[in-house]
Amino acid sequence: MGRARSGGRGQGGGGAETVTEDVDGGLAQLIPDRDRPRAWTLLIDGAPQSHVDLDDPAYLSFEYQRRFGHVVDLVVPPGKPLQVVHLGGGAFTLARYVAATRPRSTQQVVERDAALVRLVRRELPLDARARIRVRSADARDGLAKVPDGWAALVVADVFGGARTPAHLTSTEFLDDVRRALAPGGVYAANLADGPPLAYLRGQIATAAARFAELALIADPAVLRGKRFGNAVLVASDAPLPVAELTRRAATDPHPGRVLHGRELLDFTGGAIPVTDVAAVASPSPPASVFR
Repeated sequence: MGRARSGGRGQGGGGAETVTEDVDGGLAQLIPDRDRPRAWTLLIDGAPQSHVDLDDPAYLSFEYQRRFGHVVDLVVPPGKPLQVVHLGGGAFTLARYVAATRPRSTQQVVERDAALVRLVRRELPLDARARIRVRSADARDGLAKVPDGWAALVVADVFGGARTPAHLTSTEFLDDVRRALAPGGVYAANLADGPPLAYLRGQIATAAARFAELALIADPAVLRGKRFGNAVLVASDAPLPVAELTRRAATDPHPGRVLHGRELLDFTGGAIPVTDVAAVASPSPPASVFR
């Protein structure tokens, strides 16, 4: 490992320095947030991955993470503990959010990058009271170890080199997600795409082949194919809280739009479900996204 400067473990703003370290996925940087005393942003090879406020883990800075937060808030009645599987760890932002907003929740985080896990544990330690187990493994391999029907929520936020690996985009992958979900459980995925949105349309068609109810939350400009960006796909066999998701997304600092039902089906434009044989990684973001 090539560790450079560090301002100390989890100190954040107030003059703390950036922590730079080589991890399996590239060059990781933890950059202090100058506006929040113990908050940090994680970058991998210059691409923002996570933002964490150690003093306020319920604070979600990134647009797509706020949308994940809405799903967490609405999946079951407020305050009720959840059993959650997180595929992709980053800085454990959403796991911290669940622990803060739903005490006594039990969570499993699967993150392939063992060096990144060590870095985050050291510099941004988890609350010792949180029931969060972190496993260093491939997301699909880790998911296979989750007991049948264990999870109320499975969250997929996996990127390698700014792309979601192909084996996490298929109907076979979603078959294992369904196996791990309890009846009525919810699957939420962070999907990144840009014009002409072929990948995003294919992922919606894939989820529609395995789940009865879908919703998609994204910036209107992304949905119109005007720019590259993130969309959060929500899927379940039970009715989704579409009206409340719509209200919350519309009132976010960066307002989002929710597609559901016929409107979402039409959005797919006839795309077909993706299988393991045909699966490809998500598209690479243009360099301008990180400038």
